[in-house]
Amino acid sequence: MAFRILHTSDWHLGQHFYGKSRANEHQQFIDWLLEQVKKQQIDAVIVAGDIFDTGTPPSYAREMYFNFIVALSKLNCSAVILAGNHDSVAMLNESSRLLNTLNCHVVVKAQDIAAAPEQLIYLENAQQEKAVVCAVPFIRPRDILQSTAGQSAKEKQQQLQHAIAEHYQQLVKAAKAKIAPNTAVIATGHLTTVGASCSDSVRDIYIGTLDAFPASEFPNVDYLALGHIHRPQIIGKQTHIRYCGSPIPLSFDETAQAKSVNMVCFEQGKMSACTPIEIPMFQAMATVKTSLEQLEDKVADTLAQLSLEGDDKLWLDIELSQGDYLLDLTARVQEILADYPVDILLVRKAKKSRLNMSPQDKVTLEELKVDDVFQARLALEDWSNEDDLKQRLTLLFNQAVEQCEQQNSDENEQAEVTS
Repeated sequence: MAFRILHTSDWHLGQHFYGKSRANEHQQFIDWLLEQVKKQQIDAVIVAGDIFDTGTPPSYAREMYFNFIVALSKLNCSAVILAGNHDSVAMLNESSRLLNTLNCHVVVKAQDIAAAPEQLIYLENAQQEKAVVCAVPFIRPRDILQSTAGQSAKEKQQQLQHAIAEHYQQLVKAAKAKIAPNTAVIATGHLTTVGASCSDSVRDIYIGTLDAFPASEFPNVDYLALGHIHRPQIIGKQTHIRYCGSPIPLSFDETAQAKSVNMVCFEQGKMSACTPIEIPMFQAMATVKTSLEQLEDKVADTLAQLSLEGDDKLWLDIELSQGDYLLDLTARVQEILADYPVDILLVRKAKKSRLNMSPQDKVTLEELKVDDVFQARLALEDWSNEDDLKQRLTLLFNQAVEQCEQQNSDENEQAEVTS
């Protein structure tokens, strides 16, 4: 017999995608996941962060979350839910004790193991196969580190990296001290590791000044279930360290790669197999890169490769290689494709055209990302002798964006508390 887990992450319940709700896709995924739990006789489901898309998710997203946990409990399957950088610590924590009665373990922040043993989760199935989860959510520096005045940026990075590594080591050491022989040791994380391949929808996250954590600093465990990166991948050529990716495409550049969850089997406390299970595509999506003249033929070819049913429509991201007046082009694109079963979510110029924009170019905010504007401004300067300064400015810019987003999240949490 074996102890089996399903590793999933980055659901982003409540996401709105260019004005489109993802509720139908998410519900179909949850139904599919529950079927996999029954079919594969899964003992525990680990959601490695970003269960929600924002710190204040809509009510239907919360309802999906609670209904999933209730349904999973009826299957005698445990749940381990980790907070991600998109999640509200306060919102997830408010129901954690109640959900614990349904064999659901919610871990929202990293803490000292002596003061908060909740990060060690001991699991056992009907066949008395055992596992312990060293549950590490998205780490905020204040949770594990006290700042020291007068440190350089490099010293802060080194201190923070050491503190994260030490937190993992303490958790694993405490777990191994208490477990019986042949108990699988599983750890989690919600962060960027060195060498991970990202997608457009993945927000750059900085733990303090640290942008990526080296895989070599993780402790020795039987499986490391990671979240935050939306593409499934093995890290550092170590088959037990994996991102499973998001269950649905959260940006158009994710549509080319199949989505999956990882089914991990442990026998006598050791990982015996890790099998990605491909998730069906619940909403047809595609990026079409073409010229206006060839647009109709290109879309027709794309539709011919799909099997749309009933009122199903293809969501389109259209990247045009030419066209001076984007607003006029959008109307013309809609006119050309009016008789096709498509929803046009985005019409934009090719990236090269956007980044080489001049003040006279007609570019809408919808086309641009914050980083596009920043990189375009950097390109106006001469950095031939200032590479270090350019890297430093880029780091500070990304940190500023992250701090603004975190401040908005904290303000939303405070508003929830006071209301």
